[in-house]
Amino acid sequence: MQTAADAGDAAARLAAVPAGHRVALVDPRFVGHVHALRLGLTDPRFPAAAVPGALTAQPEARGALMRALRRATAAVGAGAPVAGPDADAAPEDRTVPGRIAIELEAEGTAVKRPELGSLTAAVPTDAGARAAAESARDQVDDEAVRLRSAVKAHDGFFTTYGISPYSRYIARWCARRGLTPNQVTTASLITALIAAGAAATGTRGGYVAAGILLLVSFVLDCTDGQLARYSLQYSTMGAWLDATFDRAKEYAYYAGLAIGAVRGGDDVWTLALGAMVLQACRHVVDFSFNEANHDAVANTSPTAALSDKLDSVGWTVWARRMIVLPIGERWAMIAVLTALTTPRVVFYALLVGCSLAACYTTAGRLLRSLTRKARRTDRAARALADLADSGPLAQGVAAVAPDLRGGFTAPVVALLGTLVMIGAALFLPYGSWLTVAAAAVYALLSGLAVARPLKGALDWLVPPFFRAGEYVTILVLAARSDVPHAVPAAFGLVSAVAYHHYDTVYRIRGGTGAPPQWLVRTIGGHEGRTALVAVLAAVLTHTSGFTTALTALAAAVALVVLVESIRFWVSSSAPAVHDEGELA
Repeated sequence: MQTAADAGDAAARLAAVPAGHRVALVDPRFVGHVHALRLGLTDPRFPAAAVPGALTAQPEARGALMRALRRATAAVGAGAPVAGPDADAAPEDRTVPGRIAIELEAEGTAVKRPELGSLTAAVPTDAGARAAAESARDQVDDEAVRLRSAVKAHDGFFTTYGISPYSRYIARWCARRGLTPNQVTTASLITALIAAGAAATGTRGGYVAAGILLLVSFVLDCTDGQLARYSLQYSTMGAWLDATFDRAKEYAYYAGLAIGAVRGGDDVWTLALGAMVLQACRHVVDFSFNEANHDAVANTSPTAALSDKLDSVGWTVWARRMIVLPIGERWAMIAVLTALTTPRVVFYALLVGCSLAACYTTAGRLLRSLTRKARRTDRAARALADLADSGPLAQGVAAVAPDLRGGFTAPVVALLGTLVMIGAALFLPYGSWLTVAAAAVYALLSGLAVARPLKGALDWLVPPFFRAGEYVTILVLAARSDVPHAVPAAFGLVSAVAYHHYDTVYRIRGGTGAPPQWLVRTIGGHEGRTALVAVLAAVLTHTSGFTTALTALAAAVALVVLVESIRFWVSSSAPAVHDEGELA
C-alpha cells in the first residue's frame, strides 16, 4: 500500500506497478466496512469495480485506468472534491476514485458496482458526516453480513433450511485455514464417488453408508460455493469444476446403485439410464428457455406477471421451488430412499418426481412463451443453434434447405423428427434397416429445423427435442438389444455426450461461445451419433459386438470432449463464472 500526494503522484505510482498486477485507488477519507472494500476491490470476475471512495482495475483495464487518471489529474488533487460542473454530483463521485470510475464508463470500460446492502462505504467531507458514517459502520456486524452473503440468494427449501444454516460456518472454517473452493469441490466429488462405491456393494450396510455419504457430499457441494462467495475466490478452474462435477457425482451414483442392484439380482440399468436421460432433458429445457430469453426485448407475459405476484406470498415461493425437485430435495430423496429401500424404488421415485417436475416447468415456460410479446435477438438465436449441437449431416441439409416460414415451424419439424426416430427405435423390429432409414429422416428434419435463425416464440424447444431424440434412441436400442452389458455401455455413451452438452451450456453462459466447430464435427453432432448407433444396431444385431462398439464410441467421444474441455477451462480465455441461481 502506498500513499500518493495528489492525482499526478498516484498516476506515477500506478505506472510503476508491473503490468500483470491488479491495482486499486482508495480515497484516504474512506469510512466503511472491510467487507465493503473486499467486495469492491478483490472480486476477480470483473475488469474494473468500484464502491464509494474506492476503485480497482484488473490488468485488462489498467490502460483505460491510466488514461482516465491522466485526464482527471488537472481537475482533481489528492482526492479533494471537484468544484465546478461536478459540484452537484454525489460526494463519492467527486473523489479521485469516483471521478475515474465515471471516466472509465464514459470510455466504454464497464465498472462493476457491487450491492453493499447494509454495509457502509462512504467518503465524508466534514466531521459530522464522518461521525455519522462511523456510527453506521459500527452498528452493522461486518462478519455477520459476510456470512449471510456467502449463501446463494435463491436456493431450494432443503438447502436453505437444512444445509446452509451450518454449511456457511464450514465455509468460514475452510477460509480461515487457507482451503480453496476447488479443494472443497474435489472433496465433494471424492465423497460422492465413495458413496457410489458403497452403493455398488449391494448390501444394506452399503446402501445406508451410501445415503449418508451422499448427504455429506451435498453439504460440501454447498460449502464450496459459499466459500467462493465468502472469500471471493472465483476462478476459471472453479467454474469448470462447479459446472461439471454435480452431474458427474449424480451419474456416478446412479451407476453405483445399478451395479449394487445387479449384485442383488435386480437389473435396473435401464431405469438408471432413463433417470439420467430425463434429468438431462429437464436441464436442457431450462437452459434453452433461459438463453432464448436472456436479452429478449419487450417482455409482456401475463404468466410472468402472475408469477411475480405469487412471489409476494411467501409459502408459494417455497412450494414452487420444491415442485421442480431441485438438487437439494432430489439428493435428499435419493439418500433417504437408498438407505431405507432398494435401487429400483429409488429410480422409480426419481422417474416419477422428475417427470412431474418437468411437466410443471415446461408447461410454465410454454405459457410464458405463448403469451409474451418479445423480439428475440441474434445472440439468442446463436445460443439456441449452439445448444442444438447440429453435426455435418444436419448442417449440410440446413445449407441447402428452403427457408420454411411459420412461427412454430422449427419446433414442429424438430418434434416430428424426434417422434420418427424414437418411434422407429421402439416399434420397428430390432436391428431393422428401416430404423437406419428413420435416422436418415431424423437427420433431414433436424437440418430443416435449424435452417433459419431460431427466433420464434417456441424455438427454444428445438434443443430439448434433439436431446430427447438422441438420448432416448440410444436407451431404447441398447435395452432392446438383449446383449449383455449393452445398457451400461449406453449409459457411458450418454454420459459422455451429456458432458459435452453441459460444457456447451456453461461456455455460452460465460460469454465465450460454444465449443469449436471442429469438435462438433468430430463427434458427429446429435443426428450423426444417433444414425451411427442405429447402424451399429443393424450391423451387430444381438451380438456382443454391439456392446463393444458402444463402449468404443463412448470412450472416443469422452476423450475428444474432455481433452478440449480441459484445455479451454484452464486457459486464460475461460470465464470466471460462478453458479448463483441454478436450482436443478
